Amino acid sequence: MSNLYFTEEHNLFRESLREFLKKEVVPHIDKWEETGRIERFIWKKFGDMGYFGLATPENYGGLDLDLFYTVIFLEEMQRINSGGFAAAMWAHAYLAMTHLNKEGNHEQKEKYLKPSALGDAIGCLCITEPFGGSDVAGMRTTAVKKGDTYVINGSKTFITNGVYSDYLVVAAKTNPELGNKGISIFVMDRDTPGISATKLDKLGWRASDTGEIAFDNVVIPASNLMGEEGQGFPYIMQHFSLERLIMGVNSHARAEYALEYAKQYMSERTAFGRTIDKFQALRHTYADCETQMEICKQFNYYVAKRLDMGDYVVKEATMSKLQSTKMADDVIYQCLQFLGGYGYMEEYPLARMSRDSRLGPIGGGTSEILKEIIAKMVIDNKDYKPAT
Repeated sequence: MSNLYFTEEHNLFRESLREFLKKEVVPHIDKWEETGRIERFIWKKFGDMGYFGLATPENYGGLDLDLFYTVIFLEEMQRINSGGFAAAMWAHAYLAMTHLNKEGNHEQKEKYLKPSALGDAIGCLCITEPFGGSDVAGMRTTAVKKGDTYVINGSKTFITNGVYSDYLVVAAKTNPELGNKGISIFVMDRDTPGISATKLDKLGWRASDTGEIAFDNVVIPASNLMGEEGQGFPYIMQHFSLERLIMGVNSHARAEYALEYAKQYMSERTAFGRTIDKFQALRHTYADCETQMEICKQFNYYVAKRLDMGDYVVKEATMSKLQSTKMADDVIYQCLQFLGGYGYMEEYPLARMSRDSRLGPIGGGTSEILKEIIAKMVIDNKDYKPAT
């Protein structure tokens, strides 16, 4: 483990987390993959262990630790080979909870953030819409102020934890005529009248519940507004760096796990009188894969260090997700090939891993969108600023 970034405390945390996942999570993964529903007891166990509060202030039930505890959390979650389970956990802890932590007031944090850190409440973040995709500014969901309430109408889609969560952090337009300057963020309870969710059937990430959510004249108190009205777009943009880095770290971690598994398999599988790790074509392909994974991993650690220091790493985090998700797809595709026919069998881990990995270049901003963001920064000299 790199001593540039990880201390002895980090390494001990990794060991204990890996043991916890092996004992408490792995025995249930196949069931959750099959049913598409993660049972509530595991959320509470994660909360009890402090895993949801790694980046949350102590006065709201968290541990307020540096970002490399989060990196370890993400890396170890990929090793249990359920992209859906990992996504449900990090979407709660780093999408919903991040907005609550940054934009929520004290009352909102007491009501939603603290129970989230303790595993007593599950959250989801609702930004993407059926017609908008990566075009956040083009969202159609509206929040119209009426007296001391807002009335929400519209829909969201591809929302992780969108069906079984207890509360929703929702982006909506309070001033549609202002475009991206008219977006605001709200928090609302799942059981608020007018909220309905439909579960989506996905190629991968089978364990997580991904929902399409409809808001039909949903009335919420004006006090459910998070932060300032009209500041939703910069709030969302501000947190995209963390989300993109998370997906970059996830990618190098699952690629590393795939390579470990493939290396072990190749050392045991024989053909023509020798193990297949002795064939030059396979050895050199493996070396290429290992190289690409390691380059992404070290870059991701560097970006995590910068983000932890408070730097605004929009460009670097965007590059992290763009390159790491492509690398993971390429590496996992090749690792499946190393296994031959067994790679295509469901009882071997590469089948699920290849399905789960394919979401990488799509979710959290498609690779095409990310390339345009990078192009704007490096060609047009566009400078993205944090929310004030």
